[in-house]
Order: sequence, then C-alpha cells, then structure tokens
Amino acid sequence: MTMKKTEAKLRDAVKKLLAEGKVDVVIGYEAGTLPLCTRPCFVREANAVDALVWNEHCSNNLAVYLPGLFERPARMKGEYEPPKVGIVAKGCDVRSVVGLLKERQVPRENLVIIGVPCVGMKSPGEDKIQEACEECTDAAATGADVTIEGDAKQAAVTRYEKVKEFEGKSREERWQYFVDEISKCIRCYACRQACPNCYCKSCFADQTKPRWIGAGDELSDLMAFHIGRIFHQAGRCVECDACVRACPMGIDLRPFTTKLGKDVLELFNYIPGSSVDDPLPLCTFTEKDSEEFITEP
Repeated sequence: MTMKKTEAKLRDAVKKLLAEGKVDVVIGYEAGTLPLCTRPCFVREANAVDALVWNEHCSNNLAVYLPGLFERPARMKGEYEPPKVGIVAKGCDVRSVVGLLKERQVPRENLVIIGVPCVGMKSPGEDKIQEACEECTDAAATGADVTIEGDAKQAAVTRYEKVKEFEGKSREERWQYFVDEISKCIRCYACRQACPNCYCKSCFADQTKPRWIGAGDELSDLMAFHIGRIFHQAGRCVECDACVRACPMGIDLRPFTTKLGKDVLELFNYIPGSSVDDPLPLCTFTEKDSEEFITEP
C-alpha cells in the first residue's frame, strides 16, 4: 500500500473521530513551508482533515505536546474537564505515549492513539533514512486504539552499532568524544524541548534555589546539563532521536542516550514504552538485580 493510500485512510479515520465527538483535537502532520518537510498541526474540525499528510518526512515525535494539552489552565476556577485528544503516532511515538501514561502525565481515558505504520523517516530536506529508523525494532505502532492500514518497515536485524563502536574505545577516548560533542552546545535547550520525556515544570538546569549549574556556556556547565538530562532518560528514552534532529549545532547525542538504553535492556531486560503494565526499571528491584555498580563504578 502506498503512503498516499495510508494518508487517505488516516484522514478518513480522523474525520470520523472528530465528527462523532470522540476527540476534541487531533495532533498530526501538515505540509511544511519547504519541500520535503512537514510540521505538527492541530485539527479541531472534521472538515479540516485534508490538511493532514502522511509521508516519509513525518519525523516529529508528537507525544511531546501531550502533557501541555492536558495541563490545567492557570488561575482556572471550578472543575477542570481535560480535552479528548487524538494523536497520530508512529511506533516510537506510541512508545513515548506509553511512557507518559506510565508516569501519569496523560489521562488514558481522554486519549485516542491513531497508529500509523512507519516505513522509516527521513530528515527534512534529505533523502536518507534516519539512523533511529535503521535500528527500529517496532515500526507498526503496536498498541494503538485506531490502526491505519499500511506497510511498515521490517524490524532491524542489528542494533546499537554506533554504541558498540563507542564502547570499544578506551575510557579516555570515550570521555574525549563526549567533550568534543558537548563543547558544540549553545544551551538553546532544543533537545530538551523536543523530548517527550522532558516534561518537568521546572528543569534542574533552570533552578536557582539551589542552582545546580551555571547559566553560561562554560564547558563544565554544558557537560553537567547533558549528563543530567541523558541520565534522566535511562529506562525512558525510546530512541526516537527527536533530540538529535532538533539540535541546531549537529551534536550527536545518540551514542550516549542509546548507550543507556542498551544498558537498561541488558541489566533489566526492559524496553521503554513496550508495555503500560511493566514496572519502571529504576523504580523497582528484584533479588536478581546486578550489584556490580556498588563495587565496580
């Protein structure tokens, strides 16, 4: 099935959801202002679904908008009725949504996940499949409430190639690689803003009482921010690469975030976003958990 046919089925499904009042708004994709580019859009009327598109450039992880849509308006009096939200989601997006559900950032009863099979996304203006898609093991949007028919990319045979290359370096080489990448940072926080897991009302990087890191671009502050943010993703990052795509400086955060994903998989046999019911690996323990970190840091 071509992506155009999948797009038509997507529009029909969204139109039906809106017309029947099952959702108040649907987060999807529309054509961007540049060729080979899309951007997020919010569809609220059934007669506006023709704006929705589905193609190989729909790479944004739309789950990032969910916490804000369900946030109670400031100074609102009386009872608050959350909106009914539909979200167009690829495989990695669905896993991000599951993560938000597990952490109680999104009310499940007010959410409709519209799963669209992914053939692999390309960066805006480019014709090469993204690295995250090359290593994806579930592009079929498993667990969606509404599933749009279409072709999905085959599961990756090999994973973590770049991480394995990174692990093969000496400790000094790994540290230098990290320093070289992070030294490019301009503290724009685009990586934080693009990540569905960075939903904290007040980020540790912005706090002043106490102040954890400085507000400038000193290398030590840059590293403290990224180390703190990366470790917050342990057991949560679905490897969608939203942070990598958002960075205006081309910082390759993938070796670091996926390294933690690989460690969590090997230590706890846990895949972020694969199940709403699985306990979070860093919020529970078993007698079989490794204790090597105590004596072998």
